Amino acid sequence: MNDAMNDVTEPTSLPTVLTDAVKRQLFALQDYTLLSVQSVANVFTAPRYWADTLEQMDIIGVGSLMIVIVASFFIGGVLVINTAAQLERFGMAQLTGDGVSLALVRELGPTITALLIAGRNASGIASELGSMVVTEQVDAMRALGTDPIRKLMTPRVVAMVTMVPLLVGVFDFVGLIGGSVTAYLTLRLGAVQFWTRAIKALQFGDLVQGIAKPVIFALIISTVGCYQGLRVRGGTQAVGRATIAAFVISSVSMIVVDLFLSKFLLFFFHT
Repeated sequence: MNDAMNDVTEPTSLPTVLTDAVKRQLFALQDYTLLSVQSVANVFTAPRYWADTLEQMDIIGVGSLMIVIVASFFIGGVLVINTAAQLERFGMAQLTGDGVSLALVRELGPTITALLIAGRNASGIASELGSMVVTEQVDAMRALGTDPIRKLMTPRVVAMVTMVPLLVGVFDFVGLIGGSVTAYLTLRLGAVQFWTRAIKALQFGDLVQGIAKPVIFALIISTVGCYQGLRVRGGTQAVGRATIAAFVISSVSMIVVDLFLSKFLLFFFHT
């Protein structure tokens, strides 16, 4: 009897706890990967829910437009102020447009836009889908023969991949406008000179970076948000935890992926 009680109350060893934690994370990664692959594969087979996709495009694209415009205008101005402060030491303030253009198109445009959209939409997707899981609407879809992945997740993935690159383009353009205005007010640098150098500084590899990164970031935002929402277990508190996890995980994942993606693209295009 005493031996049985000792076996029950014996504390779990640290290696066992760590092993179990690693196993849970690996299983979660496997589940996330399978779910993401399935959501993308659904694009190529019927049925397709175009009305839901257009609705999500409106929510993600139009809903995030004002946030992106305001943020990009002032970030462009901040870039000019900081870049010019360094270039003026060497009497090369006229190169401000080059630096601002490259920084926006290569890095800041895709990354900051994706972070803004993740804060607004990844958490929103997780909250919406998590609420549907808690209220058993997802189970009702399955009972009626509707695939919830195809109905709920695929339209959001397609909408995100479509709208994020467009929002990044808006961010870059408005950021250059903000930089141009700030350059004129602080450096008396003409708009023609600023825009001419900003456009000429860009090469094909820079444009590829500006397009490839938003697509990858959009996949991360949409799939992480949907995964966290569809895997909610419990009540309303679980929905709140999923909402926070969707934003945190998607944001950190994008920053990590950005490092390797930047290194690969810079090496590939020798820029």
